[in-house]
Amino acid sequence: MKTFQSLSEIKSEIRAGKLTVLSLTQHYLKNINDKNGRLNAFLSVYADEALEHAKVVDEKIQNGLSGKLAGMIVGIKDVFAYENHRLQCASKILEDFQSQFTATCIQRLIDEDAIIIGHQNCDEFAMGSSNENSSFGICRNPVDETRVPGGSSGGSAAAVAADMCLLSIGSDTGGSVRQPAAFCGVIGLKPTYSRISRFGLAAYASSFDTVGILAKSIEDAALVMEVMSGPDEFDSTVSQNSVPKFSNFKSDKKYKIAYLKETLEHDGLDSAIKSQIWRTIHNLKSIGHIVEEVSMSHLEYVLPTYYVLTAAEASSNLSRYDGVRYGQRAEATELAEMYIKTRSEGFGDEVKRRIMTGTFVLSASYYDAYYTKAQKVRRIIREETDKVLEAYDFIISPTTPTTAFKIGELKDDPIQMYFEDLYTVQANVAGIPAISLPVGVDNTGLPIGVQVMAKSFNEEELLDISNQIITFKDQNR
Repeated sequence: MKTFQSLSEIKSEIRAGKLTVLSLTQHYLKNINDKNGRLNAFLSVYADEALEHAKVVDEKIQNGLSGKLAGMIVGIKDVFAYENHRLQCASKILEDFQSQFTATCIQRLIDEDAIIIGHQNCDEFAMGSSNENSSFGICRNPVDETRVPGGSSGGSAAAVAADMCLLSIGSDTGGSVRQPAAFCGVIGLKPTYSRISRFGLAAYASSFDTVGILAKSIEDAALVMEVMSGPDEFDSTVSQNSVPKFSNFKSDKKYKIAYLKETLEHDGLDSAIKSQIWRTIHNLKSIGHIVEEVSMSHLEYVLPTYYVLTAAEASSNLSRYDGVRYGQRAEATELAEMYIKTRSEGFGDEVKRRIMTGTFVLSASYYDAYYTKAQKVRRIIREETDKVLEAYDFIISPTTPTTAFKIGELKDDPIQMYFEDLYTVQANVAGIPAISLPVGVDNTGLPIGVQVMAKSFNEEELLDISNQIITFKDQNR
């Protein structure tokens, strides 16, 4: 069976009688069976259930009763609740834990006849930039299996790139959808914070966490965001804004675009990525867009601000994993001893590092010096970003400073690993939508991503410019 690039291709073949949802599901399950032993992209595969669901969807199609996503096979990151299925957050502390409900965003996909094929590997509790922090083994990049797929949604990006599903749902706290999308050569979309309900998404840093989408086509990302978005009685933080028809994004509109001087002059930026970003800027100008250089005075503080605040929120959110209510429980004679042993045995090194950092910055002696100051800097960065986006429609930048690095290369250097988030964290600190688009490869064939950011709740135009970038690239290969 051929590799499908979009749901519209699949639906066209179904209408022509050349394909059924059942045969399509069997195709993806075969790919998982053939490739997952090497890639470790899926932690759980729901084969029997997916096949039964496929038969139901085929019947709905025949009767003219199918939903918008009939024919879409979806993988979900192991941080989303799916009733009566394992929810482990790639952590030993939740090994084999069964979810008792389904996340709102996942339920909305199911309601439109998408088929959930399995839970995908990730960095433990979504903390990482390489997918090497999973308690259930590393995930490998299908483009080059000696390299990481990125993180924390590494399994989700790898699965889409390896044709193990059509689309994946990930989470993006500081680039966890966009960075692996860039490393694996797929599209990674982070909507505006609060655009999609977080109910059923295991919390890492609640004021940053965003449900994201990894896809092969802009149209699929648009349609899935349209389905998942909107008010939810179970999430008081979700936006009450009406949901536009994101799938109606195509136009020839010309935009005014900014690129940040500091991002392209950074010493850590790979020369191949820098060249590709300049090429993208040239291409945008050639089709009539205005692209100009701007500077942001506080950009150097974005990364430390992000790590101070997310560590603090992680310290609070992960306190619920204590061995008392659910998950792993260590043998102990006293309560305090049980807490210590449970968390010591259950959490991996990176999660412990962030919890301890967060506890430190929240402590009475350092609260004002770190946490309060970081909140003030966050506000300044948000205001400065918004100011740029008042003058320009978009901000363009690299998605990552490097292409996918080798497995183990940065594992023992957490600071260098954190620098892999250099360009993606700004969108999370400011709460704005952003997307990573595959625009080329380096001289070794590793994918390169370009990032585009837009003002809050302006996903329609973000998808439009993204479509123009991808279309120009495809037409000028």
